[in-house]
Amino acid sequence: MKPRVLIFGTLLGLQGLLGWYMVKSGLEEKSEYQRDPKVSHYRLAAHLGTALVFYSLLLWSGFTHLMPPSQIENSRQIMKFRKYTHMTKGLVFLTALSGALVAGLDAGLVYNSWPLMADRWIPTDILSQSPKWKNFFENATTVQFDHRLLGELVFCAATGLWVYSRRLPLSGRTRLAVNCLFGATVLQVALGITTLLLYVPKPLAASHQSGALTVLSIAIWLSHEMKLLKRI
Repeated sequence: MKPRVLIFGTLLGLQGLLGWYMVKSGLEEKSEYQRDPKVSHYRLAAHLGTALVFYSLLLWSGFTHLMPPSQIENSRQIMKFRKYTHMTKGLVFLTALSGALVAGLDAGLVYNSWPLMADRWIPTDILSQSPKWKNFFENATTVQFDHRLLGELVFCAATGLWVYSRRLPLSGRTRLAVNCLFGATVLQVALGITTLLLYVPKPLAASHQSGALTVLSIAIWLSHEMKLLKRI
């Protein structure tokens, strides 16, 4: 318990420090053409990433103490399912993190159509900056494209996980977690598309951010349900 408290305390302190560092960028880097302060999208992503890691560890610890994992009969198919679950969880985390870049660059306002972007599957300005690697972090078009792609991959992963789970002898609570993950992912994707098409109204954008945390929470819950499985 003591190491866990130390880790949580360190992350809490780091989160506060990153929060100050992020706000500081908005006060220092405001140009004469900006009406409102705008924080660094890099610092925003770092702040969100730390918050998500901190939240995930707290949630996992809470599940460990309040909701012990289910007993599931082990098999190669179950182990494969657990591996896919961890991969989906990682993909959800990465998608949520990419959302910070979208928010920081106002990338949700550059192409407000779906599934195409200005009648193209791949927009012409996706690699317009030089060097090319900068596009993935500083080009609003590329950042939006990446977030769309990651969201679609999460949808495919959650759907595949749900379909695969139909033939497995899962416990009732584990099956509930799979169903919740699939349902929450469908709603989150629908909410993201709606937010994009309506030019990112703040209430919908905030709901979309909350939805990302909900999907991540359910993915962590599902992972925890299979915590006791041993490698075979």
